[in-house]
Amino acid sequence: MALLLRLCGYIDALNTAVNRFAKWLILASILVSALNALSRKLFAISSNAYLETQWYLFSAVFLLCAGYTLLKGEHVRIDILFSRLSRRTQVMVEVFGTLFFLFPFVSVTIYLSVPAVTQKLLSGETSASAGGLLLWPAWILIPIGFSLLALQGVSELVKRIAFLTGDGPDPARFIESTHS
Repeated sequence: MALLLRLCGYIDALNTAVNRFAKWLILASILVSALNALSRKLFAISSNAYLETQWYLFSAVFLLCAGYTLLKGEHVRIDILFSRLSRRTQVMVEVFGTLFFLFPFVSVTIYLSVPAVTQKLLSGETSASAGGLLLWPAWILIPIGFSLLALQGVSELVKRIAFLTGDGPDPARFIESTHS
């Protein structure tokens, strides 16, 4: 179990590094948006490429940070009943949800997106908008982002199983101690 928990640390570090990178994509999106607004207002010049770049950057942040969001326990939850359960039962519910909801969803999404990404990459397909960008850079974010989410799912599953078997700390304590 110690080896698996060490692997969890590497997965957590990977998603944390991706999150740090994605913060710069938010800044880039803001700058592109400002440039587009200024060029449109001051010079009456605009481009669909600016708008699509903003969309690509936002998509990158959303998709690439899904694993980090899971690491931090920030995905949407409905805690009406969950919060009334014992901590051990909550962890068992999380294990069940990871195995029967997260992993199948991620697997199907990756399975269905890879052929579309491959087709867009090979064809060099561009957006239908005038001056539009290539589509594959946006589409390739789907399997990458969901792969990062799957890896984080593995990490969270291992940490919860370690807790249930007495081989690891409560994962909620780790989340609370790393919130900033």
